[in-house]
Parts: sequence; structure tokens; C-alpha cells
Amino acid sequence: MQRVFVSHVLNGYDDGTTVVMDYVGFPAFHPDRRYGPAADGPPTLRRVSVDLHDGRIREQVIDERALEFPRLDDALVSRRHRFGYSCCAEDFVRAYVPDHARLPDSAFSNVLIKHDLDAGRRELHRFPRGAAVGEPVFVAREGARAEDDGYILAYVHNPERGAAALVILAAQDFGGRPLAAIHLPARVPLGFHGNWIPTTPG
Repeated sequence: MQRVFVSHVLNGYDDGTTVVMDYVGFPAFHPDRRYGPAADGPPTLRRVSVDLHDGRIREQVIDERALEFPRLDDALVSRRHRFGYSCCAEDFVRAYVPDHARLPDSAFSNVLIKHDLDAGRRELHRFPRGAAVGEPVFVAREGARAEDDGYILAYVHNPERGAAALVILAAQDFGGRPLAAIHLPARVPLGFHGNWIPTTPG
């Protein structure tokens, strides 16, 4: 198995025959630097599968794009899932290329990404160059039956306005126009993330 540094886990589950974990991994970790050197490579979405019968470990890169902060419907944590969501911003790209590199505009994809892990496809929702796209959060639609029947919420910083917006997308129309953009009066800085967990089930 390739040695990697795991930054964030999308999900993991045991289906009775295989343990599967989807995660964002770096080829190496350098605690003395904010980012590892370019030669190590960017953080990518990966899957590792462990066969419980023969112990064989299989690895694959799901998406080679530099991305981070993978999420899914939180109701599926530790259960089999089909869809995941992540983000990619200019900062991620710049962090893993030499300072002197000349990159085309297409390299700076400030996007939210929807991963269809069963079909091996992805959809992108693009934002203007310079936008800082934050961690996507999935909210299921009331009465939803399909796994992706719901909404994606994310903070997107607009450098021209000097403030952020809370953008809401329809998860099943991921590349379409946002359903809403709530313009906030200030920038929402990057910060710690997590979930509130009730003290009792239900």
C-alpha cells in the first residue's frame, strides 16, 4: 500500500466483505511547512478497499484534481454512499506548483465538485477566478428519496466585494444556476469545521 498522509475523510464503511474508505490524501506530510513541496503532488481524492476474506488491499485515485474538504450526506456516514462533494480553489493549485511556474487560466478552477463514485463521473460548478470556495455542505430535501435529492451550501468569497456569499445549489442540477446567493456583509474566514452531535439518538 502506498504511504500517504490523510487530511480529510469523505466516508468509510464495511459492507460485510470489504472495508472501504474514501479520503483526501497527500503523498507526503511536512510539519515544518504549511504545504509540501510541489514534487510531492497535490491532495487528491482516493479510495482504499480492504478485502476481508483474502486481506488484499486495493487503492485508486478517484480524482486527480487538487481538492479538499470532501463531504457527503451526513446521514450516510459509515454507510455505503454513491455521491460526494468537494471544493477546489486557486490557493490549492498555487500551493503545489513552483513559484516560477506559468500556469494557464484554466488551472485556476474555483469550483465545487460533485463526485458520482458508482459511475466514475464528476460534475463541476464553476465560480469566477479569484473566488475562494469553501467546504460544501449537503442538506437533504424534505421527503427526499434519492441520495442526491437536496441542496449544497457553501461560502464563496468575492474578492471584488471583499465579502462572502452563502451559495445554495440544487445537488441534482449541480452545474446549473444557483438557487440562491445570500450576500453577507463581511468575509467569512476559514476556520475549524465540524458537526453538532445530539446527546441522544434520533
